[in-house]
Amino acid sequence: MQDYFKEFPSQTGFFGKWGGSYIPEVLTKEMEKINDAYFSISKSHEFISELREIRKHFQGRPTPVYFCRRLSEMYGGRIYLKREDLNHSGAHKLNHCMGEGLLAKYMGKKKLIAETGAGQHGVALATAAAYFGLECDIYMGEVDIAKQHPNVVRMQLLGANVIPVTRGLKTLKEAVDEAFEAYLKDPVNTIYCIGSVVGPHPFPMLVRDFQRVVGIEAREQFLEMTGELPDAVTACVGGGSNAMGIFSGFLRDTDVELFGIEPLGRGKKIGDHAASLNFGTEGILHGMKTYILQDEKGQPQPVYSIASGLDYPGSGPEHCMLKDNGRVKYTTADDNDCLDAFYRLSRYEGIIPALESSHAVAFALKYAKENPKKSILVNLSGRGDKDIDYVVENFGTGDKYLK
Repeated sequence: MQDYFKEFPSQTGFFGKWGGSYIPEVLTKEMEKINDAYFSISKSHEFISELREIRKHFQGRPTPVYFCRRLSEMYGGRIYLKREDLNHSGAHKLNHCMGEGLLAKYMGKKKLIAETGAGQHGVALATAAAYFGLECDIYMGEVDIAKQHPNVVRMQLLGANVIPVTRGLKTLKEAVDEAFEAYLKDPVNTIYCIGSVVGPHPFPMLVRDFQRVVGIEAREQFLEMTGELPDAVTACVGGGSNAMGIFSGFLRDTDVELFGIEPLGRGKKIGDHAASLNFGTEGILHGMKTYILQDEKGQPQPVYSIASGLDYPGSGPEHCMLKDNGRVKYTTADDNDCLDAFYRLSRYEGIIPALESSHAVAFALKYAKENPKKSILVNLSGRGDKDIDYVVENFGTGDKYLK
């Protein structure tokens, strides 16, 4: 895997048979411009130097790796967290949003357009727009607007125009649909800043590359802390940007097991989960070939997760390839597992995690219990401030989960 990042994706944007660019002809030239700009601009000394300055002095990178002493004592293994919740704006999303915003500035774009589910990508992009002095339109499903009200307010305070999406299930897929349609109307002055390692080429590559900083830091930090690599690394997977970020640091370390955790929601019935890598089939979604939860006619099926950032009917094409070749094992955590982990990390470590990240924490607790002599590193991709009103209103402060 020495040349992995040069080999994947291919020049046409494929990770094996996954990915590519299945888009209207009018968008093809714009995607080529973004791809050309990415390779000509973002590889320059000037761009890299400016991005490093932003990461250090604005974002607060590097984020630390933290040892969960109390949970490790309770469960038997050694549980570590890569603290992306301490990244400015509260999640890993700013890693690629500042990169995309900087690229947009160099390309002379005037407006950033994006979708958001949990609101973390929207907040991060609104932050980038404010930093670079650009306009910003964020499309968000009405269901997610109600669940993630604190993040809606943050986006608006940062100057973004939050546009409610009222069609379909009024969640993340529909938000992506409408954001793409808006971008189609004026691709010259705007740039679509996708929120994950999904969509047509070059977005899965571009977002992964900006997120690689998480894995690079985590690997170096873990070695410095312990003198060895973790036995396992885990992250939640919706579209999969935080997972690709941390996995990228360990792909070549074949002794390190990698686990991607999808949302099983209320159960295995269609409409009750969003676990496309576990239950999906091959198809085309939002300009890419991926595993999709779809019907016999190829139409995406309803999806659900307690975590708004994970309720997407597909996944990033690189994850599809890593599933097929066995380098990453993809499994699930349901809503109850997620809530249990949310409360336990809050109560026993003083860290309130995002519901998305809590899926990976849930797996880590199980792994630690089953492997008392091993270590596991969790990408704690976001903080839970955005979720506390929804969680407490619907499930209380956690006493029944902690008994």
